[in-house]
Amino acid sequence: MTHVLRLGVNIDHVATVRNARGSGYPDPVRAALLAAESGADGITAHLREDRRHITDDDIARLSSELTIPLNLEMAATDEMLAIALRHRPHAACIVPEKREERTTEGGLDAAGQFAMLQPLVSQLGVAGIRVSLFVEPSAAQIDAALRLGAPVVELHTGRYCELEGEQQADELRRIADAAALAVKNGIEVHAGHGLTLANVAPIAAIPQIRELNIGHSLIADAIFVGLGEAVRAMHEAMDAAR
Repeated sequence: MTHVLRLGVNIDHVATVRNARGSGYPDPVRAALLAAESGADGITAHLREDRRHITDDDIARLSSELTIPLNLEMAATDEMLAIALRHRPHAACIVPEKREERTTEGGLDAAGQFAMLQPLVSQLGVAGIRVSLFVEPSAAQIDAALRLGAPVVELHTGRYCELEGEQQADELRRIADAAALAVKNGIEVHAGHGLTLANVAPIAAIPQIRELNIGHSLIADAIFVGLGEAVRAMHEAMDAAR
């Protein structure tokens, strides 16, 4: 059975533009509401330790004003756990985070950090927050997610987006294999990082993937065509691949 593929719109870089001038605009919450009006199925926002883009106030307002699911990307820290438990987003995607990186550089090592992640995943789940682990497409990481009881994995597509030719084809097969393994074990599969209109179709065509989370390319396209049109065009490209 082929499922409808959902689009989660990441609004982090609207906040990046706002924070570059220290002003109150552009407002990422306004962007989230516009994305929802234009067909987004969910909104993703990453509250980083250094608050370089999304802020605590943004999360509070998104929690209050959104009528579609909010996916809070968060590091596995006590501070972020407390924030998630306070706002109770629909989902929390646990991601690796390094202060010096420009963007998330790879997947979470759920296998290597199992003991640290276990209580955090448990507390989020008990609070009714759907836990997702942002991981590399590998059997070891899928197995760790299964043992942790995470209902969702988000497969890191950054390497796929950076490669070309046969190397990219190999990475695409790796993503497809990981997606199939996850679904076989009852885990829902999402994917994201680096996806654009030019490279999204092969990922969107993987039948086990239920959701793509896309941000930077949508905000970049929005500069030229507007956010509403950028969201609609991406959704059309994803639907066509299915």
